[in-house]
Amino acid sequence: MTQVQEGRQSSRAAARAQEHFELKSATLGLLVLELKTADLEALAAELRQRLGDTPDVFDREPLLIDFTQLPQPAGDEATAQGELSLGAEPEIDLVALLALLRQYRMQPVAVAGAGPALLARAQALGLAEAPDVDPQPVARAEPRVQEVVREVIKEVIVERAVEVPVAPAEAPRTLVIDKPLRSGQQVYAKGCDLVVLALVSHGAEVIADGHIHVYAPLRGKAIAGARGNTEARIFAASLEAELIAIAGIYRTTENPLPDAVLGKPAQVRLEGEKLVMEPLKT
Repeated sequence: MTQVQEGRQSSRAAARAQEHFELKSATLGLLVLELKTADLEALAAELRQRLGDTPDVFDREPLLIDFTQLPQPAGDEATAQGELSLGAEPEIDLVALLALLRQYRMQPVAVAGAGPALLARAQALGLAEAPDVDPQPVARAEPRVQEVVREVIKEVIVERAVEVPVAPAEAPRTLVIDKPLRSGQQVYAKGCDLVVLALVSHGAEVIADGHIHVYAPLRGKAIAGARGNTEARIFAASLEAELIAIAGIYRTTENPLPDAVLGKPAQVRLEGEKLVMEPLKT
């Protein structure tokens, strides 16, 4: 290596040593709150009903607030007369909304579907504007058609089967816990199923975005489908849970477990908005 090349490498190394940060593109998974009402009291009541027993289930999760489903305000006189009312936006107390969501440990970081005034207030509070979730497809320019005149002598169509390689699907992840969970302990299987091989004591919590399997007595709280997966189920070798929930539908000790499943191998699934508990055949 020549002295000139060594000198250039030394200069680049010195420049890198002085760098204190880098800016890179990244993809961030966000929890989305699709808001359907501007009535914060009603929203607070529903949050309390769904998450009251597990207020930190979405602990510090970045949150996107989607306003696209928010009802529009009633039309004014001009609208009543058949004219369009432009610029009308839903009225919502954004400061109170953020405070409410933060009570449940959510971290609002961006908004979508906000009108100009609501977006300005959101940005003043430090929130970003998210791009459209489902962008409209970009219109493609119609190709120019050029007429070609030619003589067709003979056309033969040959069909041939071609095998297309299919990439193997990624196996779903599962979180396995092989130690007893004591009162106050909480395990959250984010984005996957949860398998517990030991006792879940009273006061312990097992939470999963997918199914929950407990191959021992389940005496604490079990929350499956924590992110709204209505197909999630709870399986237990001995169902004695003080709380069970699937996709936000709860049952607590205020409604005792039926004798058919209490202390027995059982599964819990969701049928509509009703929790169905069935004994497992052994």
